[in-house]
Formats: sequence, C-alpha cells, structure tokens
Amino acid sequence: MTGYIFGKRKATEVAHALWKKVVRRGDLVVDATCGNGYDTLAMLRLIADDTRRGRVYAMDLQKDALESTSSLLDRSVSVDERELVELYAMCHTKMEDIVPTGNAVRLVAFNLGYLPGGDKKIKTESETTLLALEAAKRIIAPGGLISVVAYVGHSGGREEFEIVQSFGAGLPIDSWVCCKLQMLNWPLAPCGDFKSVVKVDVAVLYFAFWRDCLVMSVGSGIGLIKSWTWMS
Repeated sequence: MTGYIFGKRKATEVAHALWKKVVRRGDLVVDATCGNGYDTLAMLRLIADDTRRGRVYAMDLQKDALESTSSLLDRSVSVDERELVELYAMCHTKMEDIVPTGNAVRLVAFNLGYLPGGDKKIKTESETTLLALEAAKRIIAPGGLISVVAYVGHSGGREEFEIVQSFGAGLPIDSWVCCKLQMLNWPLAPCGDFKSVVKVDVAVLYFAFWRDCLVMSVGSGIGLIKSWTWMS
C-alpha cells in the first residue's frame, strides 16, 4: 500500500498483495478478464499445490487475450500447474456457468478497460460489468474477495468507474461502512477529450466494511471480502 501511495507500485500490484491475504492453496478463483494473463498467473501461483484441488477459471471475449494468457502460462509454469487453469472464451457475466455447482469461490478479479496492446475499441462495458459484479457476489465464498481494477482514461471508462462506485455506495448503510483513498491532485478524467493522444488513467482505492464482510475497490473498482479477520 505504501508503495502505491508513493507512486512506486501499480494498482494491480496492490491487488495482488491483497489476494495473498485471502487466497489459500487449493482454492477456486476466477479471473473475469484475463487479458494478457498476468492476473491469471498471479492467481495460479497462489492456489497451486500438490493436492491439485485448486482451479483458476479465466475468461475473456477476445481470442488474442486467451492466446496471450495461454502463452504466458506455458512459458512460466510447469505442465502440472498449467493444468490447474481453465480458459474460456466468454463474457464475465456468465461466470456462474463454469464454476462447478456447490463450489464456492475465494477470489473473483476484474481488470477492466481494453486489452493492453490490443484494439482499444474492444473494451468492457458498464452494463455487463455490473451484471458480472452481481454474479461474483453470488458465487463468492465466506472469506472471499472480489477485486476490480477500473480506469477512466478511455471512452466509457468514467461511466464504468461510476457504475462500480455506485455498486459499492449502494450497499446497505446499516451493515456497511465505505471509504475511499484517492490521489486528490490527479484528475479523474482524461486530459482534453477522449480522442486526445495524451490521457491520464487514475487509480482510486475504495474500502467498505460489513460486520462480517469487507468490500475493497482497487483502481476505481470494488472488492468483496466476507470476512476481514485476516487484517489483524
């Protein structure tokens, strides 16, 4: 967290650090937007063990993203570890279709926006992101986490950021407490219009506590933990 505040760590690195506090060997986890595969790889390294019970369910709509993720895994882990990852060409709103019935998930992670190095016109959308967040809530295990990284420096990014923020702000006030960590001297919008070459993507950290649940948002996103005793 300190590294992030001083500009030495990315929002995704902060998310990965939090995952380590929640995910255990043998857990089931979901990468809702696998992109180039770095989140998928980080998840695999958290759940893999000799029991081979853990699974990473990773999905993306883009063929290029799935190929990049598969290639990264092939280069980075053993054949046995690679078999613990299942890749799906599908929308993250359908994540409930791939998790085995009766199995709860420890982590669902979103990295919103477009595929780095890919077509910037193909990106996550506010409507489907909200549906996917609701789906994640239904499959998350007690003690589990939903982690989202969102960006505002591209067309539609600000709207998606507001959807995620509204999702957290709409949690019942009698059982939730929400707070936000924001870089006050960084704008929450791109410089100029969305067609400008120079853009500013800003990460905002949100926290919301329930009496037996923690919601956390990384990079203008939101995460849900059904137990926060790990913070002690």
